[in-house]
Amino acid sequence: MIKTFKDKHGFARADVTLANWRTAPYSRWTFQNVRDFVPTAVIAAEGPTTEQPLASDAFLDATMETGLAGAVTARAFLEFAHTDAFVLMRKGEIVAEYYAPHADPNAPHLVFSISKSLTAVVSGILEAQGLLDPDRPVTDYLPEAAGSVYGDCSYRDVLDMRVSLDFEEAYLDPYGAFARYRRSMLWNPPMVGAEPETLASFLLTLQKAERPHGGPFYYASPNADLLGVIIERVTGARFADLASDLLWKPMDAKGNADITVDSIGTPRTAGGASMTARDLARLGELLRNDGARNGQQIVPVAWIRDMQENGDRQAWQQGRNVDLPNGRYRSQWYQSGEADGAFAAIGIHGQWLYVDPSTETVIVKLSSQPEPLGDEENQDNFTFFRALCRRAV
Repeated sequence: MIKTFKDKHGFARADVTLANWRTAPYSRWTFQNVRDFVPTAVIAAEGPTTEQPLASDAFLDATMETGLAGAVTARAFLEFAHTDAFVLMRKGEIVAEYYAPHADPNAPHLVFSISKSLTAVVSGILEAQGLLDPDRPVTDYLPEAAGSVYGDCSYRDVLDMRVSLDFEEAYLDPYGAFARYRRSMLWNPPMVGAEPETLASFLLTLQKAERPHGGPFYYASPNADLLGVIIERVTGARFADLASDLLWKPMDAKGNADITVDSIGTPRTAGGASMTARDLARLGELLRNDGARNGQQIVPVAWIRDMQENGDRQAWQQGRNVDLPNGRYRSQWYQSGEADGAFAAIGIHGQWLYVDPSTETVIVKLSSQPEPLGDEENQDNFTFFRALCRRAV
């Protein structure tokens, strides 16, 4: 008997549109099928292979402290938090895995702002090649940025989210500047009567707030999209091809990744990347191993050390960030500021890459949380991840 799309997912394919694809319940399917709605470019692996999940999931059902009342196992926490895919890697070996019934382990999953961290890794490789210098002004790379907010800031200000930008990430406002931003990247349907914009042209309309650059941490996704524009400008290559040649193939990713692009092919480096949970874990493992794999130095050690050890704590605290009271932000990565040296890449709707060097652990959690920010009970993901890292395998 043929099983229909609606039988599998609970809704018809025709019910899903560009206007609702990021909302529940559709996101359970769309977050693994972004190319159905938005143009994408492929970040190619050397030879894509189909991987089989672990046969045993006993790790998920053992009693443990999860940080969430009523959830006494990892599985209970993951199910509560709308998890689509979960991978725990210890010393380079996958020791626990979870996939929701609707999830395909080999389908690239949208990772939203983890894309920023991936982009920064590519930027770090180019920095070591002498093509980028974080201390130089943005206008050295993109002269047309003069007159915009980026006209008098450095590349480092952009990397560390310390640009004085007059912009609010109002995810649910259908009419403001953020909605215009989403239309320019082709993530939202066009608005009748509105002039079409490309992603790059939108970025250069942004203006400066009434404070100097280099001040408090101020999270704004357009900064990370600007990184992609600059990377393509200085190299003359497409970002997807660079990410493939400089990172994805050398680290031996097993599946192709994707990144969404706008009407002229500009990559959405702030949030448009999709990849499998296992390949995202491999990226975390690469950084845990100082950027080297099989004797090949893929990501510069100096860049990784800078990312792990630097970042302005005062700027972080001035940005009123409460989830990581001792935290820092450097090169599009979050630092815990704790003795374990953990660092993370985070995306809305519940996307996580968490690396704990002290226990040699990498954790990936990819999700389809209905709301962009937070879970229903605001449970502490960091508490859960730290408990997983301390737990013996």
